[in-house]
Amino acid sequence: MFIHNAHSRKEKKEMNELLRVNYDSDRITLSARELHEFLEVSTRYNDWIKRMFDYGFNENIDYRPLTQKRVTAQGNETTYIDHEITLDMAKEIAMIQRSEKGKQIRQYFLELERKWNSPEAVMNRALEYSRKQVQALLQTNEKLELENKMKDQQLNELKPKADYYDQILQSKSLVLISQIAKDYGMGAPTMNKKLHELGVQYKQGGQWLLYSKYQNKGYTHSRTINITRSDGRSDVRMQTEWTQKGRLFLYELLRKNGILPIIEQN
Repeated sequence: MFIHNAHSRKEKKEMNELLRVNYDSDRITLSARELHEFLEVSTRYNDWIKRMFDYGFNENIDYRPLTQKRVTAQGNETTYIDHEITLDMAKEIAMIQRSEKGKQIRQYFLELERKWNSPEAVMNRALEYSRKQVQALLQTNEKLELENKMKDQQLNELKPKADYYDQILQSKSLVLISQIAKDYGMGAPTMNKKLHELGVQYKQGGQWLLYSKYQNKGYTHSRTINITRSDGRSDVRMQTEWTQKGRLFLYELLRKNGILPIIEQN
């Protein structure tokens, strides 16, 4: 892998005296172009690096190509190809050169390797790796905790609605408008008036009837009841009762108009 993690500024200054190097979790890498320049090779970089590859180095294991950008003297931006190579590959290339520069840089690479593999450096990398793992776990836990809190809030927001639905669905009987009105903290006259304003029902002959578009939907049931007049005479009249389907219809309609049952009110 070729993922860079910079060490401290002090360490980089100490270890990068001859050539700039990069660090990741398990290896040191550097620029093949910068190595080519340091070695003072007369051959063009593109030809030289191809010749180095012929020594048996493998792409994405020992090196990887990089497209870099630079600005020309005329101020134009141009691209060029560089290669990020491992320290092991750099040591072999330095040895192949058979020059004083090659010998110098190879000794430098060996010193880098010695410091990189020192118990202190290994421990520091292990601690840094552990720190990042802990940080990643904390971030994951924070994310899960936030998601759980959001789910809890959503459940708490839906619970009153679910409770009211359950109350309705558990009941199979017909209910009077006075019972429905009570769920909303109203009296029957106020609820009837509100349903009239919403275009649900109208009053005729002392009875509330549904407008035509709501009839034949199974929302209400009319029942004949016996009554006693004030003068003592017996009589009958029609009474509108709501089915549980009708009760759910009223719940959705009233909710859309900002009217909630007491159980859902804050």
